[in-house]
Amino acid sequence: MKSTMLRSLMGVLALLAGPALAQDTDLVASGAEVELLTDGFIFTEGPAADAEGNVYFSDIPANTNYLWTNDGELQTFRENSNGTNGLFFDRNWQLFAAEGGAGRITALDSNGQATVVVDEHNGQRFNSPNDLWVDAEGGIYFTDPRYGDESNNPQPGYYVYYVAPGADEAEAIITDLVKPNGIIGTRDGQTLYVADHLGNETYAYDISAPGELTNKRLLASQGSDGVTLDEHGNLYLTGGNNITVYSPTGELLETLSFPLAPANMTFGGPDRDVLFVTARSSLFALPMNVKGMY
Repeated sequence: MKSTMLRSLMGVLALLAGPALAQDTDLVASGAEVELLTDGFIFTEGPAADAEGNVYFSDIPANTNYLWTNDGELQTFRENSNGTNGLFFDRNWQLFAAEGGAGRITALDSNGQATVVVDEHNGQRFNSPNDLWVDAEGGIYFTDPRYGDESNNPQPGYYVYYVAPGADEAEAIITDLVKPNGIIGTRDGQTLYVADHLGNETYAYDISAPGELTNKRLLASQGSDGVTLDEHGNLYLTGGNNITVYSPTGELLETLSFPLAPANMTFGGPDRDVLFVTARSSLFALPMNVKGMY
């Protein structure tokens, strides 16, 4: 059903994407071009790489999670995914999912079976959990916007939440953004990044203690759907047909162009030096000179 490694299209896509990529960049591998891995999806999102670098991702409207292996094989990982969007592996390689359709955060086993972590706040389900990050202690930060019908939201606002390890209640820790979406923290646990998609701004926060944020500051005058970090702490944001890369101080470092509008991205592959990009109906890959932070 899904076409994989479409050689004829890849050539065309490489021609479209290649000229926009600087060949002398420090970030993109020399001579690298965007490669189409597989397509035929409805809307791809939420990529995350496991310990070996295999990449899991979501097709939200198809209600399915897929796995792209290091051998170049597409596998169905989970059906009836409750509209899962964001995925993230913790330090123990436990996979967590933001199930937007069910309004909950779950932990997934190797067979795709879900265990609920948290599914309500103040007695009501969440709006539509979108993206998540798990810190070193196992605490989960997640965003809860809603797209589509917003006439009957269970929660009074679009907030960022924190669930402490072992807790069954989430705490709203950011309540002043328009529509928070992409979220990720640094591996040292010191900084949290949150992209306000509708507000068209991305912020950095100091993490003073688990679930406690200080020193909110504007990192980029750009919102984003998905976010990721490389080993140097550079932040990757999506917008239009591009991925833009910012330094930890907010300096624009690079703009990477793709044939379709990216929704999200992650580093994967055996050496974690390939940028995997979910973009509308497709999954793309771009070899890099840097590795992912995760």
